[in-house]
Amino acid sequence: MKILYLHQYFNTPAMASSTRSYEMARRLVDYGHEVHMVSSYREQGQIDRKGWFESEEAGIKVHWLPVPYSNMMSYRERVVSFLKFASRAAIKAASIECDVIYATSTPLTIALPAIYAARKHKVPMVFEVRDLWPELPIAIGAIKNPLLIMAAKELERFAYRNASFVVALSPGIKEGIIRAGFPAEKIIVIPNSCDLELFQTGSKKDTLIRAQYDWLQDRPLVLYAGTIGRINGVEYLARLAGVIERIDKDVRFLVIGSGFGEKKLREEAKKLGVLDKNFFILPRVPKRNIPEWLAAADIATSLFIDLEEMWSNSANKFFDALAAGKPVAINYGGWQSHILEESGAGIVLNPKDIESSAETLVEKIKDNNWLSSAGHAARELAESSFDRNILALEINKVLLDSVESYKPKHGKY
Repeated sequence: MKILYLHQYFNTPAMASSTRSYEMARRLVDYGHEVHMVSSYREQGQIDRKGWFESEEAGIKVHWLPVPYSNMMSYRERVVSFLKFASRAAIKAASIECDVIYATSTPLTIALPAIYAARKHKVPMVFEVRDLWPELPIAIGAIKNPLLIMAAKELERFAYRNASFVVALSPGIKEGIIRAGFPAEKIIVIPNSCDLELFQTGSKKDTLIRAQYDWLQDRPLVLYAGTIGRINGVEYLARLAGVIERIDKDVRFLVIGSGFGEKKLREEAKKLGVLDKNFFILPRVPKRNIPEWLAAADIATSLFIDLEEMWSNSANKFFDALAAGKPVAINYGGWQSHILEESGAGIVLNPKDIESSAETLVEKIKDNNWLSSAGHAARELAESSFDRNILALEINKVLLDSVESYKPKHGKY
């Protein structure tokens, strides 16, 4: 089967950020399929390329279009980037013969080239929803104009109407898709998942990486590795560090990443007097370097601003921590909080009560028995429920089913 996979923000392990599409696509190649990935090229300092170019990544034929994008852009600048890519990607996708199209959001505009190409090739389109758009940008105030809100909601419904199946990355996302009018029986929940081979436990690299930093050495470490965006609210961690510095001066906090919220985070940490004292920020690193930092951490975190619409998220950092066998601390409710409470793989911190959350965090990070049992529970959860190899088979089945169900309706083949 020839699969056309559309993802505007596709990353390889040599790049920073999520590699879900890479990991799923390379497994589809292993299953015997031919996979063409259509994506944008965003590497800073190398954006001077003109027009489409190709590379092969683990058997995936990647078609890259240089389109500037970063988390530092304003929302208006991002929309321009979305539309520029969508218009060019539609032409490219329409030029690549295929049996099925798999399009993953965000942004929601990825549906436009996917639907255009699906109609031209007369093939089914499967749509993957990573976040509920436009629900989230509306909730955080990024979209305020009533006409834009109406247009965004219509684009959402248009994407679903033209999909054979929809893949949702969490139960909450599935509920949102149902609310938009898509039939529940055509929605398959396939969450972000765990790369068990990549995050092998028992690595000695944790000792080596700790020794490189005088401020760390053998001290307890709380880690946040990911985007420092508007919705992440990573300054929550700086406030925790401010309280914990008075409770236990040994505990260290480390943020590895970049984004629109980095300046605000640094300002908050400076104001609290914790920057480069017990709270440290390092530049983002390629995905392949994240395992050694998680191995060095005692507790990993996944954070969001206090907004109920974020509860349905399926953040990669949460699943990376499980794969690494590390206790996870989050500050939001929803399905991930239920998983942690039921499995014992981590803790849910109060987003509004910094004092009590700080006390809880210190209590847990100083309890070696809890760290061991929670870490074991995390790895067990990764293996039993979120193994990438198993979930990739589910995506493969959805694609095969979409092709089979499309034949009798449309007379394809």
